[in-house]
Order: sequence, then C-alpha cells, then structure tokens
Amino acid sequence: MTDRLASRFAACAADDRAALVTFVTAGDPDMDRTPQVLAALVAGGADVIELGMPFTDPMADGPAIQAGNIRSLTSGTTLAQVLAAVRAFRETDAATPLILMGYYNPILAYGPERFAADAAAAGLDGAIVVDLPPEEDAELAPLLRAQGLHTIRLATPTTDAARLPAVVGGASGFVYYVAVAGVTGAGSAEATDIAAAVARIKAATVLPVAVGFGVKTPAQAAAIAAHADAVVVGSAIVERIGAAAAARANDLPEQVEAFVRSLADAVRTARHEEAAA
Repeated sequence: MTDRLASRFAACAADDRAALVTFVTAGDPDMDRTPQVLAALVAGGADVIELGMPFTDPMADGPAIQAGNIRSLTSGTTLAQVLAAVRAFRETDAATPLILMGYYNPILAYGPERFAADAAAAGLDGAIVVDLPPEEDAELAPLLRAQGLHTIRLATPTTDAARLPAVVGGASGFVYYVAVAGVTGAGSAEATDIAAAVARIKAATVLPVAVGFGVKTPAQAAAIAAHADAVVVGSAIVERIGAAAAARANDLPEQVEAFVRSLADAVRTARHEEAAA
C-alpha cells in the first residue's frame, strides 16, 4: 500500500513549505454534495483532507462544527455512506491523503474490526479518534495498523513532558497539535507559543507536526506555516459551507474552493516571505 501521507509530507518538505490540511464533515450539508466539496478542497490546494464522521456529541468541537454535524445527521448520513463517499473519491483521486476524524462511538457501533477493514478497502489513509486516548490504544489502533492505516494522535498545550512519550509513541502519519486549550474554532495561539510547542514535540518524534484549532484566516495559517509541518483549517471552512447551505447558494463548492485557495497560497509562501523579510 502506498503511504500517501508520507509521500505528501515529503513533497511539501522538498518544496520548503508546510502542508495545508483541511477539515469538512461528511454529509454536510448532505451526501449528494460531499463529492463536490471534496473536489473543491483538492482544487483549492488542500494537501491532506480530514473528513469528519458526523456524531451527535462532538465534545471537542465548537459551534461551527457542531452545526455541521447536525446538518449532516439531519440529512441522514451514516458511517457506511461516509466510507462509500471515500471509495467514490478514490475513483478520481489516488494521490490526496484522506483521514477520517471523529469520535469512537460511531466506530464502536459499526464494529472496530469491520471499520478498519472497510476503511482500508475504501482508500482511507488513517484515522483521528478524538476521544480514544493512548491508554485505550488496544481498542482500535492495532486493527488500523494491521490494515496499513495510520493512527494520528493529538497533543495539546497541557501535554507535558511526562505525557508526551505516550502520545507520540503509538502515533503514525503525523502528530496533530491542538494549538489552544478548548474546542475547535476557539481563540488562536501566538506564533511564538506555537514555535516552542512544535520544537518540543519534534524533540520527541520524527513524525511531521500539524497545528490546528483556531486557524481562521490566511494570515493565521501563514504564521503557523512558518514553524509547523502542516496547518489544519476546519471551522472556518465549515462555517462557509453552513452559510452557503443556509442561503441555498448554487456555488457552494466554488466558495469552498476560493477560500481554500486563499489559505493554500498563504501557507505555500509563508516561509519564503519570512526568509525575505
């Protein structure tokens, strides 16, 4: 199995730039438009896509992604449909890494072993399960590894030196650093704090470090891209999807693509602009 994540991060490093990781919720605003949204992310310049599994109680997410989950569930989205959307995506895109992100309850209801097998068969590259800590690694991670899938771990500002080895020890693909204490879409961390945090995590692992939570604008994305291996943007994209859906806009995918392109342009030029300053 080709390691799309490793290949993509290597290509970005060769270009001396951070990767842009984008998040959307599957089935938001409905499953019919999810393929269009995914295509728009790629066309706009997303290097990696995190696809959210809708869940009734996304406790780590703020109002924007909570609303996206509600829109998706109201339209009837199931985990089986999410995996079907991944299979359809792979029919036209064999290169873009695609990660499922969400909570353990839908996976448990689906069946962890079945989920791991079906996720690999669909063409996923790994999973971020927010509420499954390293202490519960045996629940899912060995099943993912057996299928060649990555388990991406979350580190936070409160992950201290004693805790960090456990977080990165079982991780693969990349480490996701949550830049602010709180839910998605919350306030943004200072660039100096992020630089220090990335350096601390890199001292403990060879994996790329992606930084997210609270990244809303191209300028904020660029500030993080100067220090991290990747920048994650989710809530700001989901907010635009929600607004376009509420307005019954026919150009929802085009709006997503335009915003993602503005983020991608900022991320790709960040280090070169900093060096020239």
